[in-house]
Amino acid sequence: MNAFNSLMDGFGTALTPINLLWAAVGVLLGTAIGVLPGIGPAMAVALLLPVTYGLEPTGAFIMFAGIYYGAMFGGSTTSILLNTPGESAAVVAAMEGNPMAKSGRGAQALAAAAIGHFAGGMIGTILLVALAPKVAELAVDIGAPDYFAIMVLAFIAVTSVLGSSRIRGLASLLIGLTLGLVGLDQMTGQQRLTFGSLQLADGIDVVIVAVGLFAIGEALWVAAHLRRTSGRAIPVGRPWLGRQDVKRTWKSWLRGPLIGFPFGAIPAGGAEIPTFLSYVTEKRLSKHKDEWGKGAIEGVAGPESASSASAAGTLVSMLTLGLPTTAVAAVMLAAFQQYGIQPGPLLFERESELVWGLIASLFVGMVLLLALNLPLAPLWAKLLRIPRPYLYAGILFFAAVGAYAVGGEALDLVILLVIGLIGFGMRRYGLPVLPAVIGVILGPNAEQQLRRALQISDGSVSGLVDTPFSVSVYVVVALIVLWPLLRKLARGVLKSRRNVTE
Repeated sequence: MNAFNSLMDGFGTALTPINLLWAAVGVLLGTAIGVLPGIGPAMAVALLLPVTYGLEPTGAFIMFAGIYYGAMFGGSTTSILLNTPGESAAVVAAMEGNPMAKSGRGAQALAAAAIGHFAGGMIGTILLVALAPKVAELAVDIGAPDYFAIMVLAFIAVTSVLGSSRIRGLASLLIGLTLGLVGLDQMTGQQRLTFGSLQLADGIDVVIVAVGLFAIGEALWVAAHLRRTSGRAIPVGRPWLGRQDVKRTWKSWLRGPLIGFPFGAIPAGGAEIPTFLSYVTEKRLSKHKDEWGKGAIEGVAGPESASSASAAGTLVSMLTLGLPTTAVAAVMLAAFQQYGIQPGPLLFERESELVWGLIASLFVGMVLLLALNLPLAPLWAKLLRIPRPYLYAGILFFAAVGAYAVGGEALDLVILLVIGLIGFGMRRYGLPVLPAVIGVILGPNAEQQLRRALQISDGSVSGLVDTPFSVSVYVVVALIVLWPLLRKLARGVLKSRRNVTE
């Protein structure tokens, strides 16, 4: 009841005219910036951080929250329409959203994403209010073996369900893991795959890899095939969800937060793993398996809902423990410190008005996001009417701007082009792009957690399976790996029984 009363006080803060204005400005700016390929919410918040110096803390963080959710939806917009994710959490939206857009259902994909963000954000924020202390307490108990097991699950799950074969999925994952090795070894400080370049010592930024593989690779692929096709504009389609669409997506919208929120709350979590796992889950449960890879709307609704709920979960460990689990949370933590505020267990007592105003603004931001972007879905979808030579020239321009903005180095543009050529080659030989991006995002962290677990156990491999949680995750991994064989054996047994019966 105390949390409910505090939340009501928070609404009193968030619903003041000036704070409503900051929330609306944040959502609009976040969406507009998120639509630009390569500029995700972390960069948007970082770029706008100096703008808030003159604001009082509550208004600044309310605007940050609006930017966060707006940029997440903006990243999904380019991911769906142009196969160009604005951030790593929007990668999965391209898998089914882009085929939907190409078949003239871009507006439906965007509507499913917008409602998914609304549902996931609302449910996630409710869970944040109700479960923040307990989830934070559980998150502290999760150790290195558990983190590594979760990441192995993400690797295996995604390589198992994407692409024309598991071998191709594994090859793509290895490409990503190799790119993730570039830079300094986090444990020893030794340079790896830097070729003597000091500029590569910090590694290759995930934004550059994602933009290169998706945006540059897609642009080169389209350019290589443009003369063979008519290049006509893609129809937008009707600008609303039909009854059948809602029937297929409402369960996905509700399942997404159950996956997204816990992973967002886990330190070193984030939105990448739950969106991948949500995609896998929806594909397993779908009754329309023939549509997957060609534009299954559940593959947009579930991951987008999980992504939004994960954003709410991220605030659990950031506010209660002072542990940023994503790049955006890290920037927000820097903003807290800029105002002389230290997130942690005492934050809810010392800065009650700010914290509960921020949490209440998440509800307000979700409503604003849906109210602003649902009517705009057909307008965003009309991006597809731009002739493809002009459209992809624009994508190349914004991709280059986004990559250069990451570090301000000319070498980043060279790396972007090289990775774009790798993306082109992967499309040429049928390798799925997503496992490579997962490898870059999770590879370095997985290596670090593996080595920590082995250090704790003095090099014994048994240290990787010394907790009930890690054992449970590896059981799930084994089932995913062995499922095709078990299914084939089961079919063989059933067939032999039928033959005997006949």
